Amino acid sequence: MNHPCAIRIENLIKRFGKQVAVDRVSFEVPVGSVFGLLGENGAGKSTTIQLMLGLIRADSGRIETLGLDPERHGLEVRRRVGYVAEQPSLYDWMTVAQIGWFASGFHADPDQGTLPYLNRYHELIKAFQLPPNKKLKRLSKGMRAKAALSIAMAAEPELLVLDEPTSGLDLMVRREFLESMVDLAGAGRTVFLSSHQIAEVERVASHVALLHQGKLLLVEPLDDLKARSFILAFTFLNRDHVDAPPAGSGVTLVDCDDQPRQARWLVHAADRATLEPLRNLPGVLEMAVETPSLEEIYVGYLRGRRAPGGDPPSLASAVA
Repeated sequence: MNHPCAIRIENLIKRFGKQVAVDRVSFEVPVGSVFGLLGENGAGKSTTIQLMLGLIRADSGRIETLGLDPERHGLEVRRRVGYVAEQPSLYDWMTVAQIGWFASGFHADPDQGTLPYLNRYHELIKAFQLPPNKKLKRLSKGMRAKAALSIAMAAEPELLVLDEPTSGLDLMVRREFLESMVDLAGAGRTVFLSSHQIAEVERVASHVALLHQGKLLLVEPLDDLKARSFILAFTFLNRDHVDAPPAGSGVTLVDCDDQPRQARWLVHAADRATLEPLRNLPGVLEMAVETPSLEEIYVGYLRGRRAPGGDPPSLASAVA
């Protein structure tokens, strides 16, 4: 790997009692990327984030966050990272303005003190239409989320880590916020986004990873994943037909929906040309090639894993 990494994780394992929450996970997050970590509730996303920030200790494996070991240098990692939890803990008795003043003390500039942070914070809360003098305990869930985002983003962190960040935000604010993540990456900063909102991640992410029951199923640049993922819609001559690509074809079956004379396969292949020989499989009358959405890819991997006897090969290689 020649590119600089904001986060590097190798063979990470975390157990809670007998439950393995993170199971031999490895991936890299390139600097300047918007990296989307996808997975259902309980997949291990939040646990992975807590390990990255040094909030909990791993049982084994290696982590580097901004070049630091978060277990040994947790305070320095958290000083340099902007983090917004799914349910942020805020001092409810403070007002919106007071929590910004409090947070500014942790991000003072050596020359200008807390002024640069406070200026950025007040610009953000104005953009989010947050009332400065209203106590946090009287804010709605969506407004609290905006306050937490303002605190994190005002520090202009090298790495912004967001755990379900758009939960509670209205549609237009979500759209504007996500577009700002792309702008941050364009300025050389890194955004790590954990979410189950697949369509939102697809709009902004440059790289994606998929966790399922603590295991990493895939990690790829999003453009590469979409360019190498295909839905094959088959029509067969009779009910007795092939149910998977032949071994050595260069086509990996991820998920399938077979009917008596029709089938839809989600497959992974190098390119469309690799698929062409499948038109000549025994019994194939017609084959159409479609480009799946990220949601279709996501559902296909999860459904393929849960199908009886189904365990498609993982594509969890290091990010290229």
